[in-house]
Amino acid sequence: MSAQCEVTAKRAAGAPMSVFERYLTVWVALCIVVGIALGQWLPGVFQAVARLEVAQVNLPVGVLIWVMIIPMLLKVDFGALAQVRQHARGIGVTLFVNWMVKPFSMALLAWLFVRELFAPWLPADQIDGYVAGLILLAAAPCTAMVFVWSRLSNGDPLFTLTQVALNDAIMVVAFAPIVAFLLGLSAITVPWQTLLVSVGLYIVIPVIVAQVWRRRLLARGPQALERTLQRIGPWSIAALLLTLVLLFAFQGEQILRQPLVIALLAVPILIQVALNASLAYWLNRVVGESHAVACPSALIGASNFFELAVAAAISLFGFDSGAALATVVGVLIEVPVMLAVVALVNRTNGWYEAGARTHRVNKSA
Repeated sequence: MSAQCEVTAKRAAGAPMSVFERYLTVWVALCIVVGIALGQWLPGVFQAVARLEVAQVNLPVGVLIWVMIIPMLLKVDFGALAQVRQHARGIGVTLFVNWMVKPFSMALLAWLFVRELFAPWLPADQIDGYVAGLILLAAAPCTAMVFVWSRLSNGDPLFTLTQVALNDAIMVVAFAPIVAFLLGLSAITVPWQTLLVSVGLYIVIPVIVAQVWRRRLLARGPQALERTLQRIGPWSIAALLLTLVLLFAFQGEQILRQPLVIALLAVPILIQVALNASLAYWLNRVVGESHAVACPSALIGASNFFELAVAAAISLFGFDSGAALATVVGVLIEVPVMLAVVALVNRTNGWYEAGARTHRVNKSA
């Protein structure tokens, strides 16, 4: 293991869950209230913010998204990719669930619930947007919060770091084609040029900036990186919350008319979390991986890089779109749902290890 990987893995294993992270759902709920209120009281201000665009990119939101994403990507050590062979089976399960199951299962659930079962209770002109937002939410695996979930479930920190680094590397090339393909199947037209600009702005450039910054910090010693991460960590959450205030200022009128929308959009997200977490957890047990590997594998399959999803939805469809609202529902339920998944995998440790041991014995025989 490289020194850099070891430092990052130890930090991921011991990093406490901050107040902002633990109560993220509360902060999002407050942003809903504040955003809706400000949008009703000061509509002219937010319309002016919406007009600050260059090449279909809203400048205030672009800055906020960078402040939101770069501190998270600063934690990622691509040197961990050299460790993939140590847990090849667990990595295989993670990649299968994250890239072959998760986006497609969410698209299926979105079509079933949003376009069919819930359609009578949803605004007809926003249904395509809701489907698009749910697809965007599922098309990118979690980057930052999975370190927290892994720590709470006693996950292997090096495996967690390895799967995050590998998923981020794949996301650079796979996010746009998967999103374009699934939106195309959903009969939702998104210009490739706009999608590629979004990938460049919100994935490629932040990854490059974060990795260059990371290398310079590590050149001054591991403590320089840790101090920087501690100092800029709150920036990410603050930028996310301010983005949500802006978004709900634009969505306020629609939400006041249709308050049931958020609850209905949560249903396919919750089902998808249960499906992917259970599948990854079970498959790791089948192949004989340890519980410390299965937990982060299941948790990254259940959670999403919602910051990227929000950014892409706003860039592709606009502040007042159904797509933007759908991605925010993922932010709203992320923490309580993932804490429930953590509790479940912790409680089933005995059941899991019994099955994994049986598999290893049968394989050796």
